[in-house]
Amino acid sequence: MNKNSAYRTNIIGGDEVSAVSFDLDKRMIHETNTLFWDTEGNDILGAISLPLYGAFISEEVCQLFGDVSGRKVLEIGCGSGQSLQYLGERQASELWGIDLSENQIEKTRQHLTGHGLSATLICSPMEEECGIPEDYFDYVYSIYAIGWTTDLEGTFRRIATYLKKDGVFIFSWSHPIHKCVAVEDDKFVFKKNYFDESWYSVTLGENTLTLSDRELSTYVNALAKAGFVIEQMIEDSDEEIMQSQNNDFAKKAKMLPVTFVIKARKL
Repeated sequence: MNKNSAYRTNIIGGDEVSAVSFDLDKRMIHETNTLFWDTEGNDILGAISLPLYGAFISEEVCQLFGDVSGRKVLEIGCGSGQSLQYLGERQASELWGIDLSENQIEKTRQHLTGHGLSATLICSPMEEECGIPEDYFDYVYSIYAIGWTTDLEGTFRRIATYLKKDGVFIFSWSHPIHKCVAVEDDKFVFKKNYFDESWYSVTLGENTLTLSDRELSTYVNALAKAGFVIEQMIEDSDEEIMQSQNNDFAKKAKMLPVTFVIKARKL
């Protein structure tokens, strides 16, 4: 991994951190992020799961899934298993999950077992072929995980192969404008170039993670190339959820989107 000397700042979860940009090295990124989620990832970043899509956006309000009873669902980045539990309790017929971290896979397995559910779980980077069946699923979804991919277009193409014709792909991620703006002395200050999609490394706790902040158009264009049509995009913060919090993060959400969700359908 060839690091350069161009330091910049970035926003993760509303906090400003120092970051260093570097050239893309997929193997090194996978190793770094796997270690982060195998050790202290959940303790530092927490776990976002359905019915929440992220900060201030809820499935209970948006109703993007609708009735999933009898449907086969696959989660990209299954984390600790709460989202699979949410859909399993709504009578999805088959639960599948993939995650980069073996530790997360084990957490999902234990969590689902504790709630009387089971799933087919696979430990693999989302970008790679890993034995998931093609033309099989009614829904593929990802809650705050799709942005970890090192190959967005390739990942979307692979997800399209998993879905049946007219199958639905739903994913959420941190809104790119959120990463550009910080709150300082009750003022919004731009801290990052929105158009900068370079990969960067951030140290959190005792470990490091690597990220890239993509423009919204990058996600939209990658979906189109993979054969999806976008049915709905949500970036508005839910007023009721915001009112339940009184901090800089909530204040920021009233002015700028912090999460976006896209529902797309395979043509």
